[in-house]
Amino acid sequence: MLGVLLNLILGLSRVLLAMGRRRDMPPQVARINAAGTTPTLAVIVMGVVIGALVLVGDVKTTWSFSAFNVLLYYGITNLAALQLGQGERLFPRWIAWLGLVACCFLAFWVEPAIWLAGLGLLAVGLGWKFLANRLFSGG
Repeated sequence: MLGVLLNLILGLSRVLLAMGRRRDMPPQVARINAAGTTPTLAVIVMGVVIGALVLVGDVKTTWSFSAFNVLLYYGITNLAALQLGQGERLFPRWIAWLGLVACCFLAFWVEPAIWLAGLGLLAVGLGWKFLANRLFSGG
């Protein structure tokens, strides 16, 4: 479990870095250290967020929440793959459909409180996306 949590910190900090670069999050999280290797602020932010999740619940809750959200964004990726034109796709459409159905099926095997919180977080994220566009992109 500790390995999963450490991977979450590193992986999600890079997502936060990318979001800062795209102006979906404050641009300060897109800063890299002097050696050019680590988004220090993003790592610290994600470490605090993941630590808070562990303190609110337990490691199993944090892991379940993470698993739900990973399956959710893999499902969104499969949904995006369904939008590709025939010339853009590497695999047949049925593979994206299978992936989407499998992600939805597995995501909702966790406790209802977890997926309700995950869907709530998705709604907050969509609201933030619209707000961030106004705050960080000047428009």
